[in-house]
Amino acid sequence: MNFFINVTLNGISSGMIFAAMALALVLIYRATRIVNFAQGAMGMFTSFVAYSLLQQKVGYWEAFAAALAIGMVLGVVVERIFIRPLHGKAELNPVIVTIGLLIVFEGIAGTIWGSTNRGFSPPFSQTGLRVGRTSIAFSHFDLFIVASVIILMAVMLVLFRFTRAGLRMRAAAFAPETARLLGVRVGRVLTLGWALAAVAGSLAGLLVAPTTAFGPLYMDFYLVYGFTAAVVGGLDSPVGALVGGLITGLGVSYVGGYLGSSLEPLGALALLMVVLMARPEGIFARTAARRV
Repeated sequence: MNFFINVTLNGISSGMIFAAMALALVLIYRATRIVNFAQGAMGMFTSFVAYSLLQQKVGYWEAFAAALAIGMVLGVVVERIFIRPLHGKAELNPVIVTIGLLIVFEGIAGTIWGSTNRGFSPPFSQTGLRVGRTSIAFSHFDLFIVASVIILMAVMLVLFRFTRAGLRMRAAAFAPETARLLGVRVGRVLTLGWALAAVAGSLAGLLVAPTTAFGPLYMDFYLVYGFTAAVVGGLDSPVGALVGGLITGLGVSYVGGYLGSSLEPLGALALLMVVLMARPEGIFARTAARRV
């Protein structure tokens, strides 16, 4: 029983990290209808910036804030230079560009910081909490992860449902020409979507870094799991991203705990296949009629 509880708690912690990456993917998809496969690499790059600042004896929270700010700037640069020129072109073109950016960012990080893994100091203890006389596999840092992702999801919900900026982002994504006729500055709105998504991706990178071997490739698996979570919940649903992250995290944790860690990617793949066959639009996505 104790083993099951610890596996479940580990799944919740991992699932919240997957949810953070899924939220980044959902944010940019809702704003631009593009899946950004460079999201994990961008988060990795800004985490390395935070790591460099920590090495220079800068405080953790100062480095944390700097990484998020640089992530926002990076999102703006990527949208303006690489994505905006592709507007109106084939829908596959931006996806191919983001895959190329994934390789570029990992190559640049490897060139600057090297390809060896290193440690990333967490802001809170990673020692398991004690409940009575029992130690559980859930730490103060895990509590920080959960709180951070819930706050991120709440901000996204408020943005999309209760602000004019969120409404404009949705309008620009679904009907850019109509949005322009209504006075929406579509270019700025799309840039804002990329900037906010980059901040969410940077947060995911900072949450992952203390929990794994920290190197240029450390976000690749989390991008896959985050994409799985986003598809499970629905690519246009922030709540779905959170629920999808928890489902993915628990599924991967149970597979790793009872069948072996080497089978975890297969567990995520099986979950993705089941959801795509049963409900391709995701659990929380709204089904829309299509004209054929």
